[in-house]
Amino acid sequence: MPYKITLLPGDGIGPEVIAAAQEVLRALPLELDFAYAEIGFGAYERLGTPLPDSTLQAIRAADAALFGAVTTPPNLPGYFSPVVRMRQSLDLYANLRPTRSIPHPSSRPGIDLIIVRENTEGLYSGIERVEEDGNRAITERVITRRGSERILRKAFDLARQTGRTKVHVVHKANVLRQTCGLFRQVALEIAPQYPEIEMLEMLVDTCAMELVRAPEQFQVIVTTNLFGDILSDEACMFVGGLGVAASANIGAEAAVFEPVHGSAPPLVRTGKANPTATFFAAAMMLDYLGETESAARLRTAVETCIAQGLVTPDLGGALTTSGMTEQIKCRLQNDE
Repeated sequence: MPYKITLLPGDGIGPEVIAAAQEVLRALPLELDFAYAEIGFGAYERLGTPLPDSTLQAIRAADAALFGAVTTPPNLPGYFSPVVRMRQSLDLYANLRPTRSIPHPSSRPGIDLIIVRENTEGLYSGIERVEEDGNRAITERVITRRGSERILRKAFDLARQTGRTKVHVVHKANVLRQTCGLFRQVALEIAPQYPEIEMLEMLVDTCAMELVRAPEQFQVIVTTNLFGDILSDEACMFVGGLGVAASANIGAEAAVFEPVHGSAPPLVRTGKANPTATFFAAAMMLDYLGETESAARLRTAVETCIAQGLVTPDLGGALTTSGMTEQIKCRLQNDE
């Protein structure tokens, strides 16, 4: 049976990088059945919502989904972040952001880190209100025992599965004594169940500093939603930047893979959109599906092109989006 893959092109350069990923996936010896679903500002303009129910149904029905990018304008009536809503609606509780050195001058060597971010609660709970005639705005930070336990177990399980020996639990329990305090307490309860893995605690501001000073020291970082969002964007700058950063949103019954970059409107139809992050997201998707050999082949093809300078202008090359895609396809077809 072919794998059912839902493609979510979205806005801006999203359709371009998703089309590129679809091409390279078709160059692999896999049976893939692609379907499209709408998300983002374009969907809002056409359908009145940035995340139609039909899109959620299409993701649930698929083996995995590959997502491009969306534009999220502020203060637009009836508009909400479709990415946050998608994560919450599908309970995609784990956001995985690998940060791994690439063969490029912009990348520091020796980095192989995974940031495991809780993906459905925290300061992104969506519980907000305005008081005092608009002079006071409040957002509620929601941390639950259930949410903390499952993301912490995901991190320790991932460390065990990948042969890593350290997990940094990052929090701010010295100030956020109740919410981060609960997250920390659950970590202390879970860690002894993984005796081969060393648990280290680190305050989030210290972690931000240590990532700059010595990112090579980290193997797995697990943290809450907002902290993980910020730290993972910081970390990717040591290995080539947002143009090569990919992530996975994983739940018990669905998974969505995506490049981390935004919709980049100035790059639309210029041929300058970098598809590398989407290729790496596609490789993560293949790993999730159990197609580890094809995932490794795709990563190798991308890294070979990077090492040879066959990349888009943001990485110092001269190739267009389609030009780099063709280079990846040729390598995948010739190494069979």
